[in-house]
Parts: sequence; structure tokens; C-alpha cells
Amino acid sequence: MTSTKVRLWTVEEYHRMIEAGILTPSDRVELIEGNIVSMAAKNPPHAATNLCAADYLKQLLAGMALVRIQDPIQLSQYSEPEPDIAIVALNARKYIDHHPTPAEVLLLIEVADTSLQDDRTVKAPLYAKAGILEYWILDVNTRQVYVFRDPLEDGYAQEVVLNGENTLSTIAFPELPISLNQLFP
Repeated sequence: MTSTKVRLWTVEEYHRMIEAGILTPSDRVELIEGNIVSMAAKNPPHAATNLCAADYLKQLLAGMALVRIQDPIQLSQYSEPEPDIAIVALNARKYIDHHPTPAEVLLLIEVADTSLQDDRTVKAPLYAKAGILEYWILDVNTRQVYVFRDPLEDGYAQEVVLNGENTLSTIAFPELPISLNQLFP
């Protein structure tokens, strides 16, 4: 049997493809463990939830953290995903010279309409491996929040599912209760 080697792309090569116009914003892709992967389409419930959650978190975290919406974060030499929402440390220059790295990420959030399985089985292990301390998935179909904490090399040690009636504090801001209902339209 013949063995085929897969060629993995680095973040640097990925950026050069973007600069050269090989990849464009209309391609809607992200770099995941060296693979250029198509992102799921955003239908109205996904877009509305993303906007609602980001607006609420921006108000709540004003002056304490930056809320980035569908912007890249660099997890490693081979991964630069674009989570729906990234809560990152304040940066005076708004990350003009680099994308946030795991040490600067306080919370990542993905909004799931059709992507729940991938967000749990692909994104969660990817974020855990990078050492992201906390990761949430907002399930627009059930109005539930999947909360992942305690990253390990192959996934998170803790996963809980909460309904919208709950409040929750992040690891980064334990004194600040977040009303989960406010994350959904």
C-alpha cells in the first residue's frame, strides 16, 4: 500500500497566500492544525446570536478586556482559527502587530447552529491543546451554553452544559456574573 504524506501549512505560509490573493475573504477559511478548512455558513440565528452576545459582552467588559468578533487568533505555528468571539487582554495598540496568542486569550466563544459537533470535537481539543483556559459554545437551537474548562493536551477536563436561565462567571473575571440569557436574542 502506498503512503501519502499530507503537506501542512504554517501560519506564515497561510499569510503569504492571503497577501498574494490566493486566499481571499470570500473564501471563508481558517487554518486548523496546518489544514486550510472551510468555515460553516452563518445563517440568521447564528449571526443574530453572535451580534447579541458580542454586544452584551462589550458592555460588560468595557475597560477590562477587548471583545474581538470573528477575528483570527494564533494558537501555534500551524493554527490560526477565527472564533466567533474572543475575549482578549487589553492591548494599547489593539493587536496591530500580531493576532492574540493563547497567553492573551481570556475566553473563546463559538456560536453553533449547524456546527455543534465540530465545535465540540474539533475546536474544543484544538483550544485545549493550546492552553486556552476557558471555551464556551452557544447552541442557538437549544439556547444552552457548553462550558469547557481545565485544558489538557487532548481536550478539556471539565465540560458542563447550562441553560439560559443560569448566570456564570468567567475564570478571568470571577467577580462578574454573566446572564446567559443575555447572550441570545
